[in-house]
Amino acid sequence: MGVWIDTDMGFDDIAAILVVVQSEFEIDGLSLVFGNTPLPQVRINAAGAASAFGWKFPIHTGRAMPVLGKLETAQAILGETGIPTSGKSLPKAAALAESDAFAALCRWLERKGQHRILALGPLTNIAAVALARPDLAARITELVWMGGGVTSGNHTASAEFNALADPEALSIVIAHGLPLRMVDLDLCRKVLARPEDAEPVRNAGGANAELIADMLSGYIRIGTSRGRPAMAIYDPSAAVAFVAPDIVSFRPARIDVELQGALTRGRTVVETRATHATFNAQFAADIDADMARVIILTALVNEARK
Repeated sequence: MGVWIDTDMGFDDIAAILVVVQSEFEIDGLSLVFGNTPLPQVRINAAGAASAFGWKFPIHTGRAMPVLGKLETAQAILGETGIPTSGKSLPKAAALAESDAFAALCRWLERKGQHRILALGPLTNIAAVALARPDLAARITELVWMGGGVTSGNHTASAEFNALADPEALSIVIAHGLPLRMVDLDLCRKVLARPEDAEPVRNAGGANAELIADMLSGYIRIGTSRGRPAMAIYDPSAAVAFVAPDIVSFRPARIDVELQGALTRGRTVVETRATHATFNAQFAADIDADMARVIILTALVNEARK
């Protein structure tokens, strides 16, 4: 079964893609969006990852700016490239061929069958389809999105980064009734990577073992450098919910996003009481964190053996 991935191509995005690559699903296409870094660097990261890991699925360039407002990136946390590392970095590779993500997504949605999308960044590309081709957006079977926060944010006290980077896009997706399944900060923070998790990857012995281990170590250091013993594995947790939904408990809810206020813009509001709202989405309420870790780290080790 073919699926689609929409990504802003940081390390946890790469790990999430590797989880899908090693599942039963075939990736029909991948669309790029600004987020971790501006879009030109996202394209460089995607070219390097495709070269390093031998990805053959088509990669398409999407939106460089949010629907409204200024560009927001996560470079203050992730560094200039959006991929912190303890040593090796993605190889320099030939630039990606120019290919429009909007047109590619529309062509994919015109095909018969299921249309499952895993979204790992701001929802700008998906919102563009919903606005311009609502007939095709209505054919999306499932939209699993890593974003939002049931209780709090990370980029601000109120807002998770992917929601804050383009809250209007999230609002458009919600308004068009797309089948949203939100995998939020609270859920992802149950699945942790520890410094020692890099060693099985490093010892796997393949051509990319050192590269993957160094990127994993650099990612984990985001947490440990702030005094925490481990780092939440965000995008790969959403990938687990996408490929192994039997280990995730989804609950129906009313999900909305705040569009105003310097302190509240981008906040996701999740109402779980059926007496207080008409439900319009689902959110991941719980996960078998141990099994999720196994799936994610096994995907990294398996790639590192090649």
